[in-house]
Parts: sequence; structure tokens; C-alpha cells
Amino acid sequence: MTKLPGASSSAKLLQSPEIQARLKRIKLLLLDVDGVMTDGRIFWVEGQGWTRMFNVKDGYGLKILMKAGIDVGIISGGKSKDVELRAEFLKVSHVFLGDENKVVALEKIVAATGLKLEEIAFVGDDLFDIPVLEKVGFSATVPHAVDPVKERVHYITEFDGGFGAVREVADAIRIAQGHGPY
Repeated sequence: MTKLPGASSSAKLLQSPEIQARLKRIKLLLLDVDGVMTDGRIFWVEGQGWTRMFNVKDGYGLKILMKAGIDVGIISGGKSKDVELRAEFLKVSHVFLGDENKVVALEKIVAATGLKLEEIAFVGDDLFDIPVLEKVGFSATVPHAVDPVKERVHYITEFDGGFGAVREVADAIRIAQGHGPY
């Protein structure tokens, strides 16, 4: 993996020629859930079970990214009804839940889509995300990720997971590919 020296959460880094070249090739954005699409907390709701809070702006960012022709997928080690419902609501194409070996899901997606690894972006925040982060064309994480993840990604978002990090990456891909800010 090509690691940019001093990769940081700087918006300037998104404008670097190397990052722009990577973003321009992306045809699929894959996301972890806990800590990326959410802030990592789970809540017990009596009669309903465990649930998470998702960010509406992240969801809208994914919808306009898909409208621009970039596919979206979710790869999560956990499996829960709230994540399944969120993916269904957003019309996410590729959903792989319940296996911490995320490379298996990545390989299935590559086989199903015919995409090259350099055409895939992934946002993850924990140790079992590293094997996928090291394989894809653009990798990002959130500020509260574990240090070994931060050391391996191309970009660290300005916004926290569950508070706009997904939107930040989705917008960066869309804008790099000339789809404009809206």
C-alpha cells in the first residue's frame, strides 16, 4: 500500500494529486458499520433488542453518491436487524454481515462485480478491517480508530464515525470524479 507521509485528517490531503487519482478510480465504496456508519455505541431497547443510531447526512451522502453512479456496500463483523434495515432503506447493493474475516466478503464482491481492487474504497476503524484496508485502492478511517488502522490508511476523516465521516468520504469521491458538490 502506498502510504502518504504524515497522512492526517487534513482536508488539504484530499486535494493531493495521489489521493485525487485514487478517488477518481473508485467505483465502489465499502463501509464498516460500528464506529464508521455509527459512533460505535449500541443501545438496548426493550422489546426491540440492540440498536444503533445512524446519521441522516451520511445516508444522504450515500444516496447522492449512488445517484452519481458509484456503488455502495457494507461489510461488518456484526449481524443485526437494525443494520439490515438501514442497508435496505439506503438500497445498498452489497451487504455482508456477521463475519470478521472481511477479506472473504471483499473477494465475493470482486468476483460478483468484476471490479479491480484499485476501483474499491473502504472505510474501517478496527483491527479486523486492516486486511481489507491494505488491499483496496483508497482506504480511510475515522479519528477514533485504533492506531494500527490509522497507520495504514490513505486518509483519516475530519468527522467522527456516526457524525459525518461517511458523508465526507462519499463527497470526496463524488467531487473528485467531477460530479460537483451537490
